[in-house]
Amino acid sequence: MTAVGDLDRKPAEAVRIAVSHAGDAALALAEIKRQLVTARPSFILLFVPNPLQPDDVARALRKSMPDTVVFGCTTAGQITPRGYEDDALLAIAFQRRHFRVASILFEPISPVSIADVVSQTERLVAQFRPTPGRERLALVFADGLSKQEDILMAALEVGLKDIPVFGGSAGDGLRFERTEVLRNGEFHSNAALLLLLETDLAFSGLGFDHFQPTDKRMVVTRAVPEERLVLEINGSPAAEEYARLVEVPVSELSPTIFAENPVLVRNRNLYHVRAIQQIQGKHGLTFLSAIDDGLLLTLGRGKEIIRTLDAGLAVRDKDEAPDFILGFDCYLRKLEIERKGLDGEASEQFRQHRVIGFNTYGEQHLGVHVNQTFVGVAFFRPKGVAPL
Repeated sequence: MTAVGDLDRKPAEAVRIAVSHAGDAALALAEIKRQLVTARPSFILLFVPNPLQPDDVARALRKSMPDTVVFGCTTAGQITPRGYEDDALLAIAFQRRHFRVASILFEPISPVSIADVVSQTERLVAQFRPTPGRERLALVFADGLSKQEDILMAALEVGLKDIPVFGGSAGDGLRFERTEVLRNGEFHSNAALLLLLETDLAFSGLGFDHFQPTDKRMVVTRAVPEERLVLEINGSPAAEEYARLVEVPVSELSPTIFAENPVLVRNRNLYHVRAIQQIQGKHGLTFLSAIDDGLLLTLGRGKEIIRTLDAGLAVRDKDEAPDFILGFDCYLRKLEIERKGLDGEASEQFRQHRVIGFNTYGEQHLGVHVNQTFVGVAFFRPKGVAPL
């Protein structure tokens, strides 16, 4: 076991962090509990690596922390105080003196009942009365294979009104078989978890990618929107046309190719990534965001990813660096970074900027579901607490 103090030489003031690399859920939770023995959490976020089975984690959690409020999800990788990892059980204990939380589970979310999501969210907001001098924000964790995040986020935006919301879609390594969210000691698939937080910390939302549009355009000419499946692009089989545009044989299409050659959708003057998940059948392409007939797509080209990462994370509050950044980073970004041999540099950026979080199957940023994007919340030390 590696002690957290060895990982995080300058510990955050508002959270406590615990990490275990044990391959057994009971041993991993026992290590987490020991590392958090001095914490006084309002709640804990638990990000589960692919090697651990959610059912085993749930059983161990009920035995080791029966009286602790724990939320979380399965992941496609973790961002610990070391940076990128794949086999780390990561726990973030939000200190009681700085945070208050309320939660709701939407289940099932496929299909989403917009009216139910709006009404339940409005009820939660009304019951979670604000404290003077404190601010509220929301976090959302959704089943990353539900294909419902776009509609869910639109409904949450209505229900939350002026409360900002950030989050990530649960992952499953690179298996794409089953993703789950955690609430009250139980994991749930086909579900989404909404956390309403109140804090005395100042915070700032982050959202950035590293792509710019090219002059290569595509029109979706045949799609199955409810499955996020594109069958034809520019009147040709989707996989063949995409491969032609990125100038590789269809046989070489892979998650890495998709990561480095995303398609973009323009919204006014901004471009959002519509990431490709995988080939479906012989010629179809499954996407990680909403897709429809007639949608105009633009092939994207990457900018220098480490430089944009550093610039995007360099947020300040009156020249003060964040106490910590809770980060939701797309797994496709991690794939590209690893293929280019830049994972060490990216991890160093995360360490310098105090980022902790997980790799997602999609990101939620201020009411919009996006892909291949880093989304986060930077929390700053409460006033009167001297920086380390």
